[in-house]
Amino acid sequence: MSKLKRKPTHPGLILKKDILEPLKLSITLAAHMLGITRKRLSNFVNGKVSCTPELAHRLAYMTNTTVASWLNMQNALNIWEEDKKEAPEGVQKLEAFS
Repeated sequence: MSKLKRKPTHPGLILKKDILEPLKLSITLAAHMLGITRKRLSNFVNGKVSCTPELAHRLAYMTNTTVASWLNMQNALNIWEEDKKEAPEGVQKLEAFS
């Protein structure tokens, strides 16, 4: 179970608040720089889609960061969200681990 008490920030919001806004880059221009559609980037910065390894590679190259940094942000969010869910349907605990 995750030890994080607060929900991790979506990596798209990090991109928006820490990179695009300070540099006054529009979604359209940033999407062009990344070689993706405006809609895809918009969905990402608005937290509607996850950061894929392929997108992480593009972001890392554009921002001079690492693929791992983007994927680690997404992974932390994914883990936090899964930890908050009820037990998956049909799954039973092993008695030795209860």
